[in-house]
Amino acid sequence: MLLLRGRSAVALCASSVLLHFPSAALAQAGPPFFANDPGTPGHANWEVNIGSMPTVARGASSYQIPQIDLNVGIGDRVQLTYEIPYVVQIRSGESAHSAWSNGNSGVKVRFVDQGADGWQVSTFPQIEMGASQRARQTGIAGPAPRYLIPIEASRRIGTVDLNVEAGYYFGSHGPRERILGFVAGRSVTERLEVGVETYDDRVDGGVAHSTTLELGGRYKLRPGVIALFMAGPGVNRTSQGQTQFVGYCGVQFLLSNWGRTITSTH
Repeated sequence: MLLLRGRSAVALCASSVLLHFPSAALAQAGPPFFANDPGTPGHANWEVNIGSMPTVARGASSYQIPQIDLNVGIGDRVQLTYEIPYVVQIRSGESAHSAWSNGNSGVKVRFVDQGADGWQVSTFPQIEMGASQRARQTGIAGPAPRYLIPIEASRRIGTVDLNVEAGYYFGSHGPRERILGFVAGRSVTERLEVGVETYDDRVDGGVAHSTTLELGGRYKLRPGVIALFMAGPGVNRTSQGQTQFVGYCGVQFLLSNWGRTITSTH
């Protein structure tokens, strides 16, 4: 679904952060960023992300409160995912509406893994499922089902981790849509990693087009519990459907033994 979710100054700040701190660990895409990375939780491990995402567009604002993202590892290279947001939508001159939006389920498979300093590549096919009639009538949810076929790739260059995701939504219900995201990140300390992302979302054959530039990061509160944060502006504000601001604030829980214990090694 198209995102309802000082460019040079932001980019300069991001470059300064990425280049002037020592690296401590692998920094990847994935929450709080839009683009995904090839990483998987590992066998019998869960990654649970619970967050809030405000999105401001021309004439409309939406708030995902909460956004629930559940991931479990099956083997070392496979991940099962289910994600669904509860959306509060506010349009100019209208009353606010709220409902559960489209859920997404998918399977990520990392088919290239050359280790921490080599290439990692995955595919992450997903299905966007239906929602209630009320959610569709108010524009909170779109027609379904639709299918997403993306490719994710990452590699460390020096002390900076680079990630890219490109994908395409298709199906008999709803518009066809192309997504493209880039994330560059690095660790600042053993607890803090930061990154910068540019994310482009374009509907085929239409004028709806959104490009955002965000700064974000993760802070390890304790083993297995990580704070997630991200914020940034839209950078093509003359386009219909363009996001003017997007943010994310949430918590990630890393669980082991099929979710029975908090992971103690992260």
